[in-house]
Amino acid sequence: MNFISYFSDLLTNLQSWIFQAIVQPTMFYVGLGEYVEDSFEGVEWFIFGVLQLIILFLILRPLESWIPVHKITDRYARWNDFIYTALHRLGAFSMVVFFLLTPVFDYLTAVLHLQGVNPFNLENLWSGFLQYPALLFIAYLFVLDFFDYWYHRASHQFNWWWGLHSLHHSQRNMNLWSDNRNHLLDDFLRDIYMGMIAIVIGVEPGQYVMLVMASQMLQSLQHANVRLYFGRFGDYLLVSPRYHRMHHAIGLGHETQGKGTLGGHNFAVLFPLWDVLFGTALFSKEYAETGIRDQLPAPEGCSRDYGRGFWAQQWLGLKRMTGMEKETHS
Repeated sequence: MNFISYFSDLLTNLQSWIFQAIVQPTMFYVGLGEYVEDSFEGVEWFIFGVLQLIILFLILRPLESWIPVHKITDRYARWNDFIYTALHRLGAFSMVVFFLLTPVFDYLTAVLHLQGVNPFNLENLWSGFLQYPALLFIAYLFVLDFFDYWYHRASHQFNWWWGLHSLHHSQRNMNLWSDNRNHLLDDFLRDIYMGMIAIVIGVEPGQYVMLVMASQMLQSLQHANVRLYFGRFGDYLLVSPRYHRMHHAIGLGHETQGKGTLGGHNFAVLFPLWDVLFGTALFSKEYAETGIRDQLPAPEGCSRDYGRGFWAQQWLGLKRMTGMEKETHS
């Protein structure tokens, strides 16, 4: 038995034990027995989430100490980012949304089938996908990343949406945990959107777990405080920390037509191809300072407060979205 098979069996046994010893009895005890079958998949999300946190800490934290872009000046802000990461990587959001949407699409699929309409499935486009599962996995990544690009770009185009998404950009000490520093409402909308796309193109729940995990790991690297890029041509193939850092750069990353405007550059989540094709790419050798212009003191900004703790950040995000706290520029 090779290592991969041994590791896979180990994870399967661990998943079964956690489910049988903890999750299943708890679900029946609180009266949620009808969701027991779905909760088994949830255990898989949780296990992979724990593995992600361990791998990220063991690999990216040493890199941040070895080749940092900047010195961390606010360790509490980094710890707060870790809370966001733990909340998301353990599967709470993606799992709930995906399994809420699946019954809806199953019903719609059944209705369409009765009408003689077969649902779209990406793997049916080419027989080679059935022979080479790795190619199907990459194809799923490309399709999901294409739609994620447009979602991300849209969050920079509307004042109410930017009011939520700006929380993500407000981290002046960007670090490996900053990827999930988002408003919960923004994440909920994105997970519904991405879950719908995944189901429409035929992604199975087990595949979705791995697709989300692969994307999340790469996004953690992109946000890490590391002086790293993928080379002259590599940065055109995969979003690097330097490329994505420009997206978080003060001004350039969140403005297009100058001070106080919406927009930005480098919206691609995984593949810079989308930025290149749609004119939003900005390749630079600079490792820019991160944050939002209005965080700066006058006269450049207005010392705007985006919140220090989790709940303060969530509340201020809602205020920005609804216009209760107007965005001002000096």
